[in-house]
Amino acid sequence: MRQKYLSHPLQGLGAHLMYWLFAVMPIDTASNAAGCLMRTVGPKLGQTKKARNNLTRAFPEKSSDEIEEIIADMWENLGRSVGEIPHLHKLYDENRIEIVGIEHGLATRNTGKPGLFFSGHIGNWEVGMSISTILEIDMMTVYRAPDNPWVDNLFMRARKALRGELVKKGPDGARKLTGWMKNNGHACMLVDQKMSNGIAVPFFGRDAMTAPALAQFALKYDAPVVPFRIERLKGANFRLTFYPALEIAKTGDRHADIANIMTEVNATLEGWIRERPAQWLWPHKRWPN
Repeated sequence: MRQKYLSHPLQGLGAHLMYWLFAVMPIDTASNAAGCLMRTVGPKLGQTKKARNNLTRAFPEKSSDEIEEIIADMWENLGRSVGEIPHLHKLYDENRIEIVGIEHGLATRNTGKPGLFFSGHIGNWEVGMSISTILEIDMMTVYRAPDNPWVDNLFMRARKALRGELVKKGPDGARKLTGWMKNNGHACMLVDQKMSNGIAVPFFGRDAMTAPALAQFALKYDAPVVPFRIERLKGANFRLTFYPALEIAKTGDRHADIANIMTEVNATLEGWIRERPAQWLWPHKRWPN
């Protein structure tokens, strides 16, 4: 009761005030201000301990100074991403998104078959919501809703100008996505977060519990799986890269096929993160203790 009627509304009020504060600023000002704030405050937060542990295990060759620099850069990137949320609908129109490999995304558009796109919480992953607009494809995007419904409503406001439908992770979302794929729809997923009842798949040399839904849908509907990546270049400017669809082989062993697909997916994400480690969300509890 206290959470529903006190803490959630108060958190929501704070989030709304911050949203509108950044909304009235020019994009660059909002990005710079939020990035500077989180670069200062973030390293002092409790979540930094989890980020430091994850980074140390993922990059045992890096010095403590290098790890701390990645942590500071990570918090700045996260802050910038928050400051940019009210301006998501402007980024593509203002030519702030450099697009590479668009032919790989377009290859799925007119095939008469369903298609799948995946990425992770890299760069400003909210920018990835724009791929349906860029590719001119009606797309269903699966997202993990914040625990606080007031904050969730705020994110939905920011995303409302983007093409397609947003569905929450969970049983209802899975049913909607199943119906969508049956009708040859396209879907987008961020697949780098922990799923406790998922499957164990290597990620940075350690098994990580990974959601198998991407592979399950790909096998069931014979859908191509296209990786895409969002990189922050400078300030509120990004590069969106589409990669060739994964090579999927069906061996007749469904469980092995799912594990093989998700192993390739995790390897793809790991390669991107290794190139720009400060642009990933390291405080996440991705691995078991």
